[in-house]
Amino acid sequence: MNISVLGSGRWASFLAWYADKTGHAVTLWGRPGSRSLEDLRKTRRNAYVELPESVTLTDDIRKALTFGDAILVAVGAQQLRTLLTSLPECPSVPLVLCMKGLEESTGLRLSQVTEQCLGNVPVAVWVGPGHPQDFVGGIPNCMVIDSKDAALTRMLADGLNSSLIRFYYGEDLIGTETGAAAKNVVGLAAGMLDGLSASCLKGVLMARGAREISRLAAKMGGRELTIYGICHLGDYQATLFSPYSHNRRCGECVITGEAFHELAEGVATARSLMRLSETYGVDLPICAAVNDVFEHGREPKDALSGLFLRSTKSEFYL
Repeated sequence: MNISVLGSGRWASFLAWYADKTGHAVTLWGRPGSRSLEDLRKTRRNAYVELPESVTLTDDIRKALTFGDAILVAVGAQQLRTLLTSLPECPSVPLVLCMKGLEESTGLRLSQVTEQCLGNVPVAVWVGPGHPQDFVGGIPNCMVIDSKDAALTRMLADGLNSSLIRFYYGEDLIGTETGAAAKNVVGLAAGMLDGLSASCLKGVLMARGAREISRLAAKMGGRELTIYGICHLGDYQATLFSPYSHNRRCGECVITGEAFHELAEGVATARSLMRLSETYGVDLPICAAVNDVFEHGREPKDALSGLFLRSTKSEFYL
């Protein structure tokens, strides 16, 4: 395929590297004046990947929109609407959303934001575990592609599959997007546990996190079982344990007092999930505790203690 990548940061540059490595023709777009794009133009590398000369770099959005058979979008979740509404023309090929989050101001899933902005353009999502540092080092993983169109899902998954990333076909776009976004919030809680030297509680956090998000997904019209798959529970190792996880590290820095300057999507997602909790009438205690810390300045130890010292109840109702 001819593939365009919109974005020039950590994940976008990896996507360009991966698509080229798997035999596709690749154009990577960054906004005019982007420091990350300029660095790639000068050296063909950043802290994560080295891009071969076969990857075209451009700040011409029209060129990126008309080049490909598919467009991979990898910008911050909260910047998606701004990007889409600024496009000079509506894409005529599928958009694959390669980020995990919910729109903070509306609680919408990113595919819904895309549909609002662009109408009936085919949309898919690419989510699941994995960090560029691991992939570039040859460490394989499994990911999932999902959309409303089963044929589109299969075309993309089959076309992007390799020995480095094994793709699965998603069959529940609501559950896949919600689970992928919410795992970052659980990652923030895991990082706080690390900072408090309470990592032993991560097992309980994992069990309870998956349970509360599965209830939400079901209320939203998705499937509970999806949350126990690759999009959420299957991404816990990369998000709750990996030293490369921005969300885990952000949570840890809240405890240690260290400065953290990277993007942690879970912070905005926690706010979105509070909106969904109210809309659908679903109790989300882990998400609420994380939001209390980041949004309302609650003492992290008190917020987390409230999670694990609640009144006795059936395990089924974790």
